[in-house]
Amino acid sequence: MKIIKSSPLLAMLIGFIIIAAAISTISVEGRKHHVKRIKPKHRRHSKDTPIDSPAPAPYPSTHDGVFDILSFGAKGDGVSDDSKALVGAWKAACKVVGGKVEIPAGKEFMVKAVTLQGPCKEETVLQIEGTLLAPAKIGSWPKSSLFQWLNFKWVSHVTLQGSGTLDARGYNWWNLDNYQTQKRNKYIPPMKPTALRFYSSGNVTVRDISIVNSPLCHLKFDDSDGVKVNNITISSPENSPNTDGIHLQNTRNVEIQHSNIACGDDCVSIQTGSSNVHIHHISCGPGHGISIGSLGKDETVACVSDIIVEDISIQNTLAGVRIKTWQGGLGVVKNLTFSNIQVKDVQVPIVIDQYYCDKSKCKNQTGAVSISDVKYNNIVGSFTAQPVRIACSNNVPCMDVDLMDIRLRPSGGIRGLQTHQQQHALCWNSYGKTQGPLVPSSIGYCLKKSNIDGYYPKRFIASSQEKLCPLQNP
Repeated sequence: MKIIKSSPLLAMLIGFIIIAAAISTISVEGRKHHVKRIKPKHRRHSKDTPIDSPAPAPYPSTHDGVFDILSFGAKGDGVSDDSKALVGAWKAACKVVGGKVEIPAGKEFMVKAVTLQGPCKEETVLQIEGTLLAPAKIGSWPKSSLFQWLNFKWVSHVTLQGSGTLDARGYNWWNLDNYQTQKRNKYIPPMKPTALRFYSSGNVTVRDISIVNSPLCHLKFDDSDGVKVNNITISSPENSPNTDGIHLQNTRNVEIQHSNIACGDDCVSIQTGSSNVHIHHISCGPGHGISIGSLGKDETVACVSDIIVEDISIQNTLAGVRIKTWQGGLGVVKNLTFSNIQVKDVQVPIVIDQYYCDKSKCKNQTGAVSISDVKYNNIVGSFTAQPVRIACSNNVPCMDVDLMDIRLRPSGGIRGLQTHQQQHALCWNSYGKTQGPLVPSSIGYCLKKSNIDGYYPKRFIASSQEKLCPLQNP
């Protein structure tokens, strides 16, 4: 067998082949682990979306805990419906301690009837610097929302404040009783709304704001406890019907102070279930004065106690300080004090009327709400019809009525009065005491005196009625 001898050239050829095979193996392995880099494509944007805009976020507060209604979509042009924005801002503020809703100045926000509901975290604030407007057209009010415009329900430790205005635009409502208005309007609602109402709430403060032109009552507190009203303005025309300024019902522990109220009905109306109310430094008029009642309508039970009204100015009103109850009513009104009151051109400055009737004729009934412990002190000024009119029930006399330092003169002098009777105080079946100075002098012998033992006729009737108001008893 022939043996072939290797040569250096052959050795080099074999080495090259080995190296080439190794490089090929490495290349194949590299391709197995290689990931292709894909250049990102530019996302197309719609015409309405800014290229660099961030993703939409929840409506933020202007700063911690403050929620501007504009941030919730409000337009503030006085025409667009900003109701949802107000409710949205309220819900956001309600969830944080010290949350504040801001109604900015310089804008008008049209808001339909809404309920701002609790409970909330404590110390919630509605800061009103602009104007909230109610719907102008009656037909735009939902039939289910005629009780009130702005309704606060189940709130606690809440403050409404600011230099802004709530304009309820009630002028279209005031003429609804007119036949021509009814004929012209296709829809006549069965009731008129209150502008601002608090229901079943506690520790509520309303200060500095203005409430104007309500279809009915301007500010109402129902079934509430712990109310402070300070430095507010309430205004509607003298001829706007039933537009009470502030209305209290089943509400306790109230202070109303340093405010101006001009309206078409009672400046302040205190209804059944109200107690521990202090009203002071108020200007009232035009209107119907400051009233307890009316109470006991349709033979219902009325309970009112511990009311102080002092340092008040009343001008151009139907009455000054007044208690009014319906015949046939039940219950107790007691422990009332009216003091340091200036009146000017008031028809009748001091009124107790247990024959109240707002119709042309009312049924004569023997029952009446019991009235006792009523003090009138330092009531001074002028009247246009009669100085004092106290007309108590034949069966349930008024008891412990004090008239002290009462000085009331006719606005136009005695010659300005139509009859001699108008110059004198009128008291019917009322017992108490008087103390000078007293002008006119007829006030001095107006009230009946009790006997030595302090017993009044039919006092047992009043005592039995106190059982109907157990919360008033100590």
